[in-house]
Amino acid sequence: MRWLILIACLSIAPAHGAESREQPRQPERVPYVAAGAPREPKVSAQWNRYYDYGEATALLKRLAAAHPDHARLVSLGRSHGGRELWLLTVTEFARGDAREKPAFWLDGGIHANEVQSVEAVLYTAWYLLEMRAQNERIEQLLRRRAFYIMPMMSPDGREAHMYQPATMNTPRGGTRPFDDDNDGLVDEDPVDDLDGDGHITQMRVRDPNGRYKPHEKFPRVMVRAEADEPGTYRLLGQEGYDNDGDGRVNEDGLGYYDPNRDWPWQWQPRYVQTGAARYPLDVRENRAVARFIIEHPNIAGAQSLHNTGGMIIRGPGLKSDHYPAADRRVFDALAQRGTEILPNYRYLALGDELYSGHGVEIDWFFRMRGVFAFTNELFTPRHFFRDGGGDGFVANKETRERFDRYLLLGEGTVEWHEVEHPQYGTIEVGGMKKNWGRQPPSFMLEEESHRTAAFLIYHAQQLPLLEIGPVRIDELDGGLTQVTATISNRRLTPTHAAADLEHNITRPDLISIALRDEAARDGREFSVVAGLISDEPYFIDAREQAREPHSLRVENIPGMGAVHVRWLVRGDGPYTIRVDSEKGGRARWP
Repeated sequence: MRWLILIACLSIAPAHGAESREQPRQPERVPYVAAGAPREPKVSAQWNRYYDYGEATALLKRLAAAHPDHARLVSLGRSHGGRELWLLTVTEFARGDAREKPAFWLDGGIHANEVQSVEAVLYTAWYLLEMRAQNERIEQLLRRRAFYIMPMMSPDGREAHMYQPATMNTPRGGTRPFDDDNDGLVDEDPVDDLDGDGHITQMRVRDPNGRYKPHEKFPRVMVRAEADEPGTYRLLGQEGYDNDGDGRVNEDGLGYYDPNRDWPWQWQPRYVQTGAARYPLDVRENRAVARFIIEHPNIAGAQSLHNTGGMIIRGPGLKSDHYPAADRRVFDALAQRGTEILPNYRYLALGDELYSGHGVEIDWFFRMRGVFAFTNELFTPRHFFRDGGGDGFVANKETRERFDRYLLLGEGTVEWHEVEHPQYGTIEVGGMKKNWGRQPPSFMLEEESHRTAAFLIYHAQQLPLLEIGPVRIDELDGGLTQVTATISNRRLTPTHAAADLEHNITRPDLISIALRDEAARDGREFSVVAGLISDEPYFIDAREQAREPHSLRVENIPGMGAVHVRWLVRGDGPYTIRVDSEKGGRARWP
């Protein structure tokens, strides 16, 4: 029995040294996050809400402090109301001067009431910085590109929209006093919040001779009665009354001037273009932005974010203006991808397919700065039920009402209720609140911001990317050497738009040859006898540059194309070749 017990004990006893045997290593616990989200952001932020000026400023400062090697925050000046006009530069600063990289301009909030444009810009900045460490595409993008990010171009109007009585459409611009009705007074007849809820809705009064009635299915919506049908209500317009006694209501509110009718290209005065101020770049916020852009000719692409309607818009603003065919092909290719990234968005030419616009920002960008620029009208009622519906005035109202009823549970509308009006007596006010409709509700905001950011990133990826090679060196008779090189542009955007070449906006690209540093230090002989430029690799129709042949001036390096250069040099080398393009960046061989 003892032997049985001993054998049993030995059979279950641990082998010699088992206590010191290395245990299997447990895999590291990697945080589980949704695809496309930063795993461990340095700056946490919510994207299902809207940020006021102070909150947006704080977020920008936190991003700049958390990412000092990739983000720098400066002010371009102050708004009319004294608020800083923040600009965030995002790039990998250790990989070269931001001014020497192809740059992308992004702005939001030029129209103050178009609030989600600011959130989409802030989201883009946050996403680039927080995803950089885990996404190789973004890492490479920030090495080769610079982003100039201006979240809020009309900060005064945004604050007024958020914290003063307003509709979803007001105020549109800044808050500098302006005489809208040409009576010599400024801002003397604004909207009036009759019920004190912060939302300027509609007024109605019961009237058997009125021409409006409640919608049969959605009674909060007012629709016009049929021609042979009696109405039950008279609509009185937006909440307000005649403050200045001129017989009109709400005709001279805060502002009004349109910052997107203020740019120099095709500018027209107010009697031609509604919203124009006194002269081009009269709006001080725009003037600060224009100064920065002019000082940074490396900006090659731009997008200005607006709302609403779900549109990707290019110029020209007028039918009488025409973009060159080569440039239209670039716009078309970029926008085609954009409409995939942003489903239910339409790609339109402003003046041809939407409305005429004098002095619009994207026309100035393209025609006077040579920048491929879009206006994106963010969000659309076609997103409410993912069915592409909601176009048209009445259909749009019905779609919004259904969405409010079933998804917002009535939070988007002020129920009709009685108030006392100082001139009309007892009336009713009600209708849509200011904080949705043009802009997405909270649960749809992050998706809209991310899809917008993805299109912006794609556009930035398609800015010029220059490479040198192959390079061939051939020894010739008479002590001469022939050096031939191909300069390729690996992206869609050329280094010069056709409009840029037409107006001589940006200097030519410079392609130069020299001795390498070590050879130059040795004092070796070197001279360039001739320099040739060709659009094809066989130099059949080559062009000789007689003056300063060591530095060839090339008009344009086309998108997804190349130019070819050749030098006859005297001297043994080794050589170095450099490309210097204002919008295409820098490249060097070897």
